[in-house]
Amino acid sequence: MPQYPNRQFLDFEKPIKDLYEQIDDTKKLAEKNPKIDYNATLKQLEDSILDKRKEITEQLTPWQRVQLSRHPDRPYTLKYIEKMCTNFVELHGDRNVKDDKAMVGGFAQIDGETVMILGQQKGVNTKMRQLRNFGMANPEGYRKALRLMRLAEKFNKPVIALIDTPGAFPGLEAEERGQGEAIARNIYEMIRLKVPVVIVIIGEGASGGALGIGVGDKVLMMENTWYTVISPESCSSILWRSWDKKETAAEQLKLTAKDMKGFGLVDEIVHEPIGGAHWDYQDAADILKSYILKALNEVKHKAPAERINDRIEKYGKMGFWEEVPA
Repeated sequence: MPQYPNRQFLDFEKPIKDLYEQIDDTKKLAEKNPKIDYNATLKQLEDSILDKRKEITEQLTPWQRVQLSRHPDRPYTLKYIEKMCTNFVELHGDRNVKDDKAMVGGFAQIDGETVMILGQQKGVNTKMRQLRNFGMANPEGYRKALRLMRLAEKFNKPVIALIDTPGAFPGLEAEERGQGEAIARNIYEMIRLKVPVVIVIIGEGASGGALGIGVGDKVLMMENTWYTVISPESCSSILWRSWDKKETAAEQLKLTAKDMKGFGLVDEIVHEPIGGAHWDYQDAADILKSYILKALNEVKHKAPAERINDRIEKYGKMGFWEEVPA
C-alpha cells in the first residue's frame, strides 16, 4: 500500500492529509529532541486518522463516491488477482484481431479452487494508462473475455468477472469492428453459460462497457463504486450543456451501491476498509474474497439448466414500470 507522502489525496480527504503532516512534524521534533517521548502524541494522531477516515466515509455524497471509485491509489483488477489468488496464468488474445490490454484474464486458484477470473484493467501511471486504454476495452477485449468464459465452461470452472471501466472504447475503429455486437453477444452468451458466474463492480461500472462482462448468477458491488448507464459528467453535459452539474447528475442517477441494492440490480454490497479500498489493498482483497467465496458456494451446487433458468428469471425481473390505462 502506498504511504504518505507518495499517497494522493482527494479534496474531501484533506483533513487526513493534514493529520499526516502533523505526524511528520512530530517525528521531526522527536529527532531534534530525543530526550522527549512523542510516542503518545504519535499514537493519538494515528488514531485520529482512523477516526477521520471513518467519519469521511460515513458522510460521502454520491459524487464523492464516484471520485473514490476513480482514486488513483485504488486497487485495480490485477491487484485484486494478486492479493486474492494463487497460480494465476494470464491468457491473451481473442484469436481474431489482437490482445486487448484493457481486458485481462486467466485461470487462477482462489482458496484452492480453480476459477477463470477476468476484468478490465486500468493503468497505474501515464504510460500504463495509455497501454491499458484507461480501462476502455475494444471489441476484441470483449471477444477475448467471451473466449475465456467459454474455456471455463469447457473445463467446468466458475467465472469471476471484475468490472472497472468508464465505458467501452467509443472510437471509430471500435465501431467498425463491431463494438455493439461484441457487447450484445457477451450478454447473450453469459446468460447461457452452464458454469457459475460471479460479477463484482470494483470501481467504475459504466454503460455497456460494464454490461459486456456483467451478467451472472450473483452481482456484488463494492461500497465506494458506481454502476449506471452514463457517467455523471456525460449526463450533465447532455442535460445542462455543461459538466458543472455533475454532482447533481450523480445524485439523480442513483448510482451508488446502496441505490443499486435497493433497485435489486445487485445482490450484495461488499464492505471496504475504513476510508476506502485504497487504504489497505490486502484487507480490501480479503474482504472481497470472502464475499466471492460465499457467492460461489450459493450457486455452484445448482444443475446447469437450473442455473441458466434462474439467471434468465433474475434479469427478466429487473426494472420498474407502470401501465397507464388507455
